[in-house]
Amino acid sequence: MPKPQRTAAILVAAGRGLRAGAGGPKQYRSIGGQTVIFRAMEPFCRHSQVQAVQPVLNPDDIAIFNEAVRELQYEPPANGGATRQASVHAGLEALASQQPDVVLIHDAARPFVSAALISRAIDAASATGAAIPTIQVADTIKLVDGSGNVEATPERARLRIAQTPQAFRFDVILDAHRRAAREGRSDFTDDAALAEWAGLTVATFEGDPANMKLTTPEDFVREEARLASQLGDVRTGTGYDVHAFGDGDHLMICGVRVPHSRGFLAHSDGDVGLHALVDAILGALADGDIGSHFPPSDMKWKGAASDKFLKYAVDRVTARGGRIANLEVTLICERPKIGPLRDTMRARIAEITGLNITRVAVKATTSERLGFTGREEGIAATACATIRLPWDDKGRDDKGWSD
Repeated sequence: MPKPQRTAAILVAAGRGLRAGAGGPKQYRSIGGQTVIFRAMEPFCRHSQVQAVQPVLNPDDIAIFNEAVRELQYEPPANGGATRQASVHAGLEALASQQPDVVLIHDAARPFVSAALISRAIDAASATGAAIPTIQVADTIKLVDGSGNVEATPERARLRIAQTPQAFRFDVILDAHRRAAREGRSDFTDDAALAEWAGLTVATFEGDPANMKLTTPEDFVREEARLASQLGDVRTGTGYDVHAFGDGDHLMICGVRVPHSRGFLAHSDGDVGLHALVDAILGALADGDIGSHFPPSDMKWKGAASDKFLKYAVDRVTARGGRIANLEVTLICERPKIGPLRDTMRARIAEITGLNITRVAVKATTSERLGFTGREEGIAATACATIRLPWDDKGRDDKGWSD
């Protein structure tokens, strides 16, 4: 029986992206509610045929990188070099001890790579040893001289636009990079050019027009608009929760431990703010309520931290290809006073959900000493969630949305 093939991926993310304008390295900017680098890495980290993902970074970016991709599994980052070629070489050397059979080399500035394209890259490298994804040229191309005058018009049928991930047998491309380093060649703009110089035949396979590289500010504007247009199903859900006070010395409110003379009577930690938010998100999804997903009769949820429930609800949105646009929670109580903790609670909700804090609102009011909240017998919370989903009714049944 042949040995299973081991595939690794290198994500090149050491560049500064100066042509993309102000705002820091482009790979750490947000597009469509997620960082560029997360979008570029996630498909490789989730792909069943990729066993190792090797990021290559500018050492100054390690903290922001860790924050951007904290949910993903990857190899310890390698330090990038002064050129893309040097950064790829560093990634290859970092993987050398693992001896993968195939390596995919991908630019972090291409955040729309699909699982299907990754699969095609693996198949192409296995079959040919060196292959790159390409797409046909739609426009007529001109060769010009130093004065800007046209010298020639190449035959468009033979022209292709190269993309990444470029795919190679690992030992072959590592040897080519080592040879280039020994001979002082550092001017190759992609790995296919280096492979050609090393004498390899580079095959092509079907690329993906959506797998574009973000280079200029206009690229970000265009892709934000494209992503937004795909999420035209705007939904709003509401939630409500209440818990009575019992014995204790603190309350969990919006994910924050608040010292208090009482505790909550609850099956879980009793976090009324997060529970209301969960119901609001599930309501916007038409996906039941918190009790249907986390029944109080199930003892495994006894004393559970409610941030797990909120993260679960957010994951339900993500699984549908959607985004959360805004979360708002209103706490109704006489005590504790919420105002001094408002921004701490907003920050905690933002941390759990992965949202920017500007998309999270926490408000508080009293019931003017009326009712159970006025008598300080408990706390109530209302919540509202606005989400955006693709216009896609596939998978709907009479019980709501399926997975």
